Amino acid sequence: MAKIIAALLGWQIAGFFGAIIGFYIGNYFDRGLGSFSRPLSSDEQARVGACYFETIFTLLGYLAKADGRISEEEIAQAEALMARMDLTNDHRQQAIGLFKTGSKSDFSLDETMQRFVSTCGRHNNLKQSLLNDLIALALADGELHASERQALQSLAQYLGVSKALFEKIIEMIMARSQFNGAGSSGGYTSSANQLEAAYKALGVTSENTDAEIKKIYRKLISENHPDKLIGQGMPDDMIKLATERTQEIRKAYELIQESRK
Repeated sequence: MAKIIAALLGWQIAGFFGAIIGFYIGNYFDRGLGSFSRPLSSDEQARVGACYFETIFTLLGYLAKADGRISEEEIAQAEALMARMDLTNDHRQQAIGLFKTGSKSDFSLDETMQRFVSTCGRHNNLKQSLLNDLIALALADGELHASERQALQSLAQYLGVSKALFEKIIEMIMARSQFNGAGSSGGYTSSANQLEAAYKALGVTSENTDAEIKKIYRKLISENHPDKLIGQGMPDDMIKLATERTQEIRKAYELIQESRK
């Protein structure tokens, strides 16, 4: 497609020879896009998956130590996460070791994030999922401490997320947590507070049209869909978190739909 567009532009600018040059430039661009959309080989998938696993548990240790010390509550939260993920014993021991590495005083955030971006950076959904998971885990105790917020914002900068978008993501994740474990839309208490939380969970407002909300909902589901993340290399251990996230998004959307009938 790009080669056709480039050829037409070349024709308008420089006639026949411009069209030929544009065609070849567009062809290279098409080939570049193809390389980014091609499925991962089994070796690439294993490499990306290992990097994601190592990064998230190392950064959990880093976040836990962000205020200068690791509390018993933070250790308990990390262990609860491992239990939620149904880690094998080997993976659990690996996760504990990574957590300890991230909490050390000589831990290098720069090296860790450069390695992650180098290995997983072309998969935007994985970058988004990493930030989503870390924010959600930091909020597991019901609040985001100042030291955690500052550390997470540093991580967001490595991932190319602006400060405004970072704050928006926090608001959405805090709102989604209210739909964790909730039933179908018929089981909700349609209070004004819950409806407001549902809009925030999708990053929309009551002023948005049905069509706009549906479009944003579909985008969020696509970004967080377990099958898509697996295809990009997310390890099986992490898929449960993505599945929970899509359920929260779906339940928030169902409540909005129900309120608008």
